[in-house]
This record gives sequence, C-alpha cells and structure tokens, in this order.
Amino acid sequence: HTIAITQSMSWGELTLWNAQDAYCDGIVRGYKGGLLFERDYENLTQAPNLEDVRIHLSGTDYGTFLQAEGMLAPSIIRDRAIDTMVKEFNYLRGNAGQTLDAFLDYIQHGYMIDNVILILTGTIHDRRLEELLTKCHPLGLFESLGAASLAQSPEELYHTVLIDTPVGKYFSKKCFEFASLAESNLEVIRQQLYKHYLEDFFDFCMDIGGTTAEVMRKILEFEADRRSINITLNASQTELQKDDRQELYPTIGLLYRSA
Repeated sequence: HTIAITQSMSWGELTLWNAQDAYCDGIVRGYKGGLLFERDYENLTQAPNLEDVRIHLSGTDYGTFLQAEGMLAPSIIRDRAIDTMVKEFNYLRGNAGQTLDAFLDYIQHGYMIDNVILILTGTIHDRRLEELLTKCHPLGLFESLGAASLAQSPEELYHTVLIDTPVGKYFSKKCFEFASLAESNLEVIRQQLYKHYLEDFFDFCMDIGGTTAEVMRKILEFEADRRSINITLNASQTELQKDDRQELYPTIGLLYRSA
C-alpha cells in the first residue's frame, strides 16, 4: 500500500519525500512486511491448542512476544499483541516529523475518548478504578484519566479531566446541557465528542492535501457513515428526538446529506 501511495504522489510531494518522511516510510514498510499472510492464518485456524498458536507465531515476525508467558489465554495473546502494536506506534512517532507527529496524535484522540467513557461507565456500575484502567487502551492513556471517575457532571468532567487534554476541544455546549453523567447521557456525549473529532481530523487531512487528503478522505468518510448508521439504529430504541439526533451526525461522509 505504501508503494502504491508513493507512486500516486505528485512531483511536488516527491521533492521533499526523502528529506521529511523516507525513514518513517521505511519503518512502515517493515511493519507491513511483518504482517501475517493468509497461509499463517490458515495454520492458526488448524492449531489444536494455544500452545501450538505460540509455536507458530514464534516463526513469524511476532517472534518471541509470548515467550515470557506461562499458561496462555486468548486475553493474554490479545494484550501482548496490543503491547507490540503500541511499541511500534511509539517508535514510529519518535522518528516522525512535525506533520506526521500531529497525524499520529489524531489517531490517539479516538482512543482517549473511548477510555474516558469506559472509566465513567465503569464508575456508574461501581467498578474499581484500578480494574478499569487496565481495560483502557494504551494509546488512549493520559495523566488525568483516572480523575474521570470523580466527575459527577459534564461540567466537572470537562474542568477536571478534559480541559488540558487534546480531546477537550471536542466538548461542545450540548454536552453541558446534561444534569448528570447517567449511562444514557454518556453515549450521547461519546457521539458528540466523536462527531467533532472526525470533523477536526478530516479538516486536518484536507489542509495537508495531496495523497494524505485523498486516502484519508475515504477512511474518515467511511467511519463517519458507519457512526451515522449506528446512531440511527440505536436512537430508534431511545427517546432521543430527531433534532437532537441530527446534532450527533458528523458533517462529512457520503450519508451526511441524507442522515
């Protein structure tokens, strides 16, 4: 995919390619080369137990990422795979230039939103904070995340948790209208945050232009359409009014005008 994108670049983009992004491009090509092939998945489906899964993965670029584990469970394999992904993500970010670094920030924003809602939902159901933090995605962790469990209203959530985070700017006036952080309100707040996040990410990519705009337009419009469909289906089972629902739809995507 990286090769195809490079070939579709304009001469203007290629002029500064080596100076700005060649090393990170090489890193991504290496990551892509380490993905499992179809034959690997076929072998995994035929493995009679998780120990055979470990043995097969040790012969791929995943290497010995499960070597330190004793008795395996699906959750352990998932967690170690996520750890590997996060390590690779952070290495790429550590070598990124200014624009790519900002792009990777945007990728993390979605995980931050989900983590905040997870903490709040878990708190409503009397789950321990330590347990909830272990369930948060590593790419969405930030220093004040744990304080979300103390928030009693949207206003407290904003001023004690989100105001100093990158996702604070997605907290709209509509979110402040809720008197409490009840579970039904949290889902609306999540959709509000995602709406503004996707629109902001879209504008960022369009400002970059070129191949980034071309590729990311399709990805972000697909995600916006997917969320619009989910909002419509879920709203039919709630008391959410049509006008309120309209405010949750992202203003991008193929379904935007018909949503």
